[in-house]
Amino acid sequence: MEQSVAIGAHNFASIERVVFGQPAAGVIVAEAARLGSRRVFIVASRTLRTQTSVIREIETALGDRHAATFDGIPQHTTRGGVARATAAALEAEADLVVAVGGGSVIDASKMVLLCMRHGMTDEHLEALDRFEVKLGEDGKPVRPVFDGPALRMIAVPSTLNGGEFNGGCLVTDERRKLKQTFFHPLMMPRTVVLDPALTLHTPESLWLGSATRALDHAIEALLSTTPTPLADAAVLDGIARMARALPAWKAEPQSLPVRAECQVASWLCSYGLSSRGPQGGVMMGPSHAIGHVLGGSCGVPHYYCTPVMMPAILRWSEPATSARQPQLAQALGRPALSAAEAFAELVKSLGLPATLRDVGVDASQFEMIARTSMRELFIHGNARKISGPAEVLEILRLAA
Repeated sequence: MEQSVAIGAHNFASIERVVFGQPAAGVIVAEAARLGSRRVFIVASRTLRTQTSVIREIETALGDRHAATFDGIPQHTTRGGVARATAAALEAEADLVVAVGGGSVIDASKMVLLCMRHGMTDEHLEALDRFEVKLGEDGKPVRPVFDGPALRMIAVPSTLNGGEFNGGCLVTDERRKLKQTFFHPLMMPRTVVLDPALTLHTPESLWLGSATRALDHAIEALLSTTPTPLADAAVLDGIARMARALPAWKAEPQSLPVRAECQVASWLCSYGLSSRGPQGGVMMGPSHAIGHVLGGSCGVPHYYCTPVMMPAILRWSEPATSARQPQLAQALGRPALSAAEAFAELVKSLGLPATLRDVGVDASQFEMIARTSMRELFIHGNARKISGPAEVLEILRLAA
């Protein structure tokens, strides 16, 4: 039988540089000089700013180039937090944004670039809806056309979720309890700085939970309806590296080489995000869609959504992904198990929550979660088609 020819497209990211294994302060100064920036605006994790010397060291290293620092971004990146950060950046006359912190800080910084370009500073960012990536009637993403940011950013992540490697972000509308997706290629950082020493201040639950988010990006890319050969190769290596590095980190959490390996693994795991699809990467799937609802509507920390949902999604999707799931189990270092069992074992070994019950979500919320998930962009990225709330309910019950 004649085999069909694989078709597709691989988009390369607008990131110029990934600097790894070096102290962040010196890299930021060098990058600001390279980019000709004189007014550097820092969006920082409040914990890093108030409980460590990390931000102060960056400010001191920048000297006269430092314009201002903002540390008021809450978890899940709210519109109000973005509005306040944008107003502060405009007041500081920023010509470069540097995000130092976790995924919420990095997503907020991407949105600050967009809001500065389009003059949005009101408390609820009323004009923001017109920039949202929405779901079309055919189930495909509809990305609006608009002018991208004039300013760019540098990202210095303190966690492992890998959101810095794409031009998309999530923002929570507090009034509607809704997470929305936004994307522009120029919202992607010009430079990503991976400094293992900076991560020493990251709490264990956030470090491990964000590592599972990186694995989530890799798994959904591997099992996506829009894979690419380069993304496949990168994410499989990333999964294998992360599966080895996390137990090593548990044994030796202060080891900078181990932390650096976790960061490199996250970078590789996130490669699918920057290669194709609605965020510029491979189309993500139901773990992202359901996770957005768990976070936005149920208050579940984003870094706990993956350990809870991924084994159930793998089980439910197995009929359509049976050829690739053994590759995943192999990369996770457990080839004798199913992919779902291999991932669940990893979660258990890390001491992370494993069920919806563990994160305070019970069956009375399942109908709402299922309905809301069907409005999410990524619900249609699964290899096994999800046609309606009934299929989402099946997945939720597997994760109960």
